[in-house]
Amino acid sequence: MRIAVGGIHTECSTYNPLLARLEDFTVLRGAEIPAAADFAVLGEWDWQILPTLHARAIPGGPVERATYEALKAEFLDRLQASLPIDGLYLAMHGAMNVEGMDDAEGDWIAAARAIVGDECPISTSYDLHGNVSERVIDAIDMFSAYRTAPHIDVTETKRRALALLHQRLTTDVRPFVVWAKVPVLLPGERTSTVDEPAKSLYARLPEVDAVPGVLDASIMVGYVWADEPRATASIIMTGTDRAVLAAEAVKLAAACWEARNDFVFGPKTGSIEECLDWAAEAGTKPVIFAESGDNPTGGGVGDRADVLGAVLARGASHGKAVFAGITDAPATEAAYAAGVGATVTLSIGATLDPSSTPVSVVAEVAVLLDVAEPARREAVVRAGDATIILTARRRPFHDIADFTKFGFHPGDFDLVVVKSGYLSPELAPLANPNLMALSEGVVDQDIPRIANVRRTRPVFPFDADFAFTPRATPSKRAPG
Repeated sequence: MRIAVGGIHTECSTYNPLLARLEDFTVLRGAEIPAAADFAVLGEWDWQILPTLHARAIPGGPVERATYEALKAEFLDRLQASLPIDGLYLAMHGAMNVEGMDDAEGDWIAAARAIVGDECPISTSYDLHGNVSERVIDAIDMFSAYRTAPHIDVTETKRRALALLHQRLTTDVRPFVVWAKVPVLLPGERTSTVDEPAKSLYARLPEVDAVPGVLDASIMVGYVWADEPRATASIIMTGTDRAVLAAEAVKLAAACWEARNDFVFGPKTGSIEECLDWAAEAGTKPVIFAESGDNPTGGGVGDRADVLGAVLARGASHGKAVFAGITDAPATEAAYAAGVGATVTLSIGATLDPSSTPVSVVAEVAVLLDVAEPARREAVVRAGDATIILTARRRPFHDIADFTKFGFHPGDFDLVVVKSGYLSPELAPLANPNLMALSEGVVDQDIPRIANVRRTRPVFPFDADFAFTPRATPSKRAPG
């Protein structure tokens, strides 16, 4: 069996002013794909892998049109060169936005379908925060999505998608997809699968998988910070029995709709000032403070210095604090130019998105990361009790190693400020307590106040007073 593999994976806030360009993507070509740890699962079946191209970028703003077209053209050229194939696996995200284009994943997958023809089965894996369209549904045969947020089942999701493809190619099973849209669009921070009601909703999926006629069930939360017509929650079912798939999709859609008012933030939330008051009163450490509106893993810019300014204005009331991190290439370069031990005056923040206010600090350069590329430089500067990690490019701080590489541990501090929403699996157990600021930024958690121009209406919570009756629709590839 000859299996082609490829895809594109990113999440784009249409409120983010930064375009994602080619240099923002990590591009795996050919043999680099099966050699990557993220794709080790490909080797679990006895088939010939024909890797094409897989591109991945940290969430951010829309993808530059020329960048997207170049990546798609290379992917399609490589896919064409791999023919003939028995099947195609596409590892996607689902929330990519390309300038001047609606439904970028639909464009990518439909183009792949045109290359491989109608007889070739296509299996896809998605992030549960993806937005799905009829164009996607009508081009694929099998679909699997993450069932955890934070995402700890990425490999398992790939395995499910690949297992479906292997089953299709080695047995008489001929799967197809049925879907049901749910007019609910909430942020991931209110739909984490460690909190109710998402926890119970997602716990139902293995039972649904076991229903005769069903092979895989997915609940898609959707991506709220994309102001585009396809943005909505949905239920995606893969299986062999049209009636059963439709019935189960309607049940799950109704359950998600009925629970719409019950989705709440997991951690304690408030304004920046409220969260800092609670942190000062906590008497425990480390307090982990998530600055949700500027979260780069949700599509945020990552260069706001609002919390840093608020903490510095309060003096020493919070003890030792670490800010991980603030994207500011000029400040990072200034620290490198000055050298370790030097005292520098820095303007920090608002270098990528000028809608916020920079903070001026006099600080000592403490650590300079030894890296080959200037674009990967990271510096630690200290201003009194404030330890500030500056980065030349946008990136999250989710893992303990993100701190220990500088010679300290997040547990060394009284206050740990991260640009995040829900905390990563490594940081969450350390939080004592976890506070989340409903801060400003391009991934604003106050959903009803964000611009809503192009989404299909009505949709909750932009609209509240409307009725909804779930309806399941089969793919055009489903047998009649």
